[in-house]
Amino acid sequence: MSTVAALKGHDLGHRVVSYDESDAILYALCVGAGPDELPLVYERDLHVLPTFGLGLGLWAVEDAGALGAYDRLKSLHAAQHLTVHEPLPRAGKLEMHARVTDVWDKGSAATIDIAVECEQVTATYSIHLPGSGGWGGERAPSSARVDLDAASFQEPFYVEPTLPALYRLTGDLHPVHIDPDVAAGYGFDRPILHGLCTLGIASRMVAEAAGAQPWELSELRARFAAPVPPDNTLTVRAQATGAGIDFDARIDTTAVLAGGHARF
Repeated sequence: MSTVAALKGHDLGHRVVSYDESDAILYALCVGAGPDELPLVYERDLHVLPTFGLGLGLWAVEDAGALGAYDRLKSLHAAQHLTVHEPLPRAGKLEMHARVTDVWDKGSAATIDIAVECEQVTATYSIHLPGSGGWGGERAPSSARVDLDAASFQEPFYVEPTLPALYRLTGDLHPVHIDPDVAAGYGFDRPILHGLCTLGIASRMVAEAAGAQPWELSELRARFAAPVPPDNTLTVRAQATGAGIDFDARIDTTAVLAGGHARF
């Protein structure tokens, strides 16, 4: 596959992905579930967080990068969308199918959208590709900005220095989250937290603002606005709307998640 533009519509095939209860519990602990949140961390009455499914679909992002149209070690996760069709089982095998649904020309860069579907969820990964744009293709539609400065829900979450290394055990193995040399190649002074971990933390927390349980999530979307260096405190802000919950996450005044929206 010689050019990024030619990726649109490319079928990435099928994959059967398996997991067990321990995998789901490890994920819940990584996104901040405490020992008192028994439905998330105790197999007796386990509920699997829907965002756990996002890690299960990452094989498609890797397979798209392996086509050779761009440098995987220069790509960045730009945005994420998740639709939940039915609850994830406590353990089992998911038959997934993936394809590149869209390719957007952003001038100096490009974005590709990779959709992964199974019976339980549909996940779309938007991947930012620096230096791959400029062929005159269609630009991605812009999203509306939401002001959450007066949000009724504002809660902190401290990102432990060990969290990126721990979250890798859920299967998200990109070296920018563990290798200082790779992180430096991206311009970061140290490895950064996974965007999907930040999103998982936020979606679990904003369930409270919705008066819902975090496993009742039905739809989720957000943009990854800036990297999250560990040993920092996130502030997750959320406000109920008629259509769900708008949310973001910040470190001091820097937005790290933007344009967040969830329905439960």
